[in-house]
Amino acid sequence: MIEIHNRKIAGIPCLHIVSQQSDQSSVIFFFHGFMSAKEHNLHYAYLLAEKGFDVVLPDAAYHGERSDGSDETVMSTRFWQIVVRSIEEFGAMKEALSDEGYAEHTLIGAAGTSMGGITTLGALKRYEWIHTAASLMGSPAYVAFAKAQIQHFEKNGFKLPMSEEEVNDQLKVLEAYDLSLHPEKLNNRPLMFWHGKADTVVPYEPTYAFFKAIHQLYDKKDHLRFISEETEGHKVTRKGLLETVKWFDHHMKS
Repeated sequence: MIEIHNRKIAGIPCLHIVSQQSDQSSVIFFFHGFMSAKEHNLHYAYLLAEKGFDVVLPDAAYHGERSDGSDETVMSTRFWQIVVRSIEEFGAMKEALSDEGYAEHTLIGAAGTSMGGITTLGALKRYEWIHTAASLMGSPAYVAFAKAQIQHFEKNGFKLPMSEEEVNDQLKVLEAYDLSLHPEKLNNRPLMFWHGKADTVVPYEPTYAFFKAIHQLYDKKDHLRFISEETEGHKVTRKGLLETVKWFDHHMKS
């Protein structure tokens, strides 16, 4: 039996999926994408719970139950604020679960799609206690990606509601979460990427270049994997879903 609890963890609205097989020895946090919500990733949670994992699906700031009704244009200006906040809230949720009885030896996994994949990669830079991770359509290069987004906004005639000084301050904040600037923080931890080569939202090439660059840092080559799909855009395929489940089933039970 698999139970779904709609609750708050550290004050954050979450779906907490608990498997009957669970012994609280491992829990996976799955972060949703931009303009999405926790409920949209229940298929990942169900398949992971079938393997005996507990899964936490949190709503990011301004999303799902936390929405303030802002449209996509306004939300776009908050993108990196949301990502950084999600990373910090991840730490708070982990501590809250520990207080509930999840022991210190509990293995913690992290995964996500798009913005959630970006959040996952930043969390790997921030927290050494993440055991296994999967980034689906994410990017580790926070500063470079943020600069590219700004250029895209300006090219399309959209004026950011921030001064140049505020933009530079934001970029400095992002440096602290930018895994591409400190790849040694991975420390051989199992990490899987999935990315469609035709993705026009989060470009494929920079993420694949990062994968190639970190490959030499891994002593355990089976701890690092990149799955490319030639014709896919910004949508994870069923293959990506199933390979994510396999990744955690192998690395968080070995």
